[in-house]
Amino acid sequence: MTSTTSVGRVRGAAAGVAVAATLPYLSLKLLWLTGHSVGAGDSDQLDDLWLVNLLSFGMDAIAVLLALAFVRPWGRRAPAGLLAFPMWVATGLLGTILVALPLFLLSPLVLGPEDTSGAEDGAGGGPAGWVFPVVYGGFAVQGVALITTFLLYARQRWAGLLRDRIGGLPDSPTLTVQRAFACVAALLGLGVAVARVYWAAGGTAGLPAEWADERGRGVAVMDCVTAMMAVAAAAALPLLVFRARPRWRLRVPLAVAWTAGGSLFAWGSWQLVAYGTFTTVTDLRRAVPGLLTLVESVQVVTGLLVLAVGSVALVERAAAGSVGAGAADVESTG
Repeated sequence: MTSTTSVGRVRGAAAGVAVAATLPYLSLKLLWLTGHSVGAGDSDQLDDLWLVNLLSFGMDAIAVLLALAFVRPWGRRAPAGLLAFPMWVATGLLGTILVALPLFLLSPLVLGPEDTSGAEDGAGGGPAGWVFPVVYGGFAVQGVALITTFLLYARQRWAGLLRDRIGGLPDSPTLTVQRAFACVAALLGLGVAVARVYWAAGGTAGLPAEWADERGRGVAVMDCVTAMMAVAAAAALPLLVFRARPRWRLRVPLAVAWTAGGSLFAWGSWQLVAYGTFTTVTDLRRAVPGLLTLVESVQVVTGLLVLAVGSVALVERAAAGSVGAGAADVESTG
């Protein structure tokens, strides 16, 4: 009882921190949506980015609802899929930031300070210098707190799944299809990794002309992290469907596939929406070439394949458990 109470308190505290960490970002987005250009740099761009700001505001608002769902009684009764899908997307977005942010902050120790000559605070239409630490600092705190809340929630609701081993996953008529999807996802993921590593290393083919001239280190770090996520998905998903290590605990490769697949889907989708919003035919330097769009689309497809395979496998596992429990009840009453 004491242990359960302590876990509940930790989960409640983590949920409270997650909600509090969204407030700076939600406040900033609300200001921008209502026409206030605080920290926005070029206020003329606010109209062009209105849809992006509305979507990002809504996504962070959903994070607040998720945090509440993981600690309130109605959250325990909610259908698993209703919570799992948005949390999968949130894990992909926030988990990527949690990996990328430390790498970006440590990069000056390895590569030296970044050359920012000619870039002034908020100049060139970009946001003011204080926006980055406020936004991404909030994302980092929110990511740690929300993922912690979810893990404690999952520990209570799906304890059996976290204790299972890879070999315990049931065989099924769809296993061949799952393996085919996993192979396709692995190949696509490796293709994404190659493209992202090329861009991170300084390649410019397939990038907007404006980016080719002014690529910052933060973008290169994100390319590296996306490549890491693509390789992780390409490794973890086949490991599960081919039962390559049947005695391994299911939770580790499942967590890797969950995070990596969510990252590829969420960031690929977000980039397709965001870049498509501000790209105009007449602004050729900002026009997004087909190669970049293709890579982002492949990321989305890879993430969807991971989601499809994982969903089918987990539904079949739950069904097998229900059948087994029903058979046991029949034998005990007989």
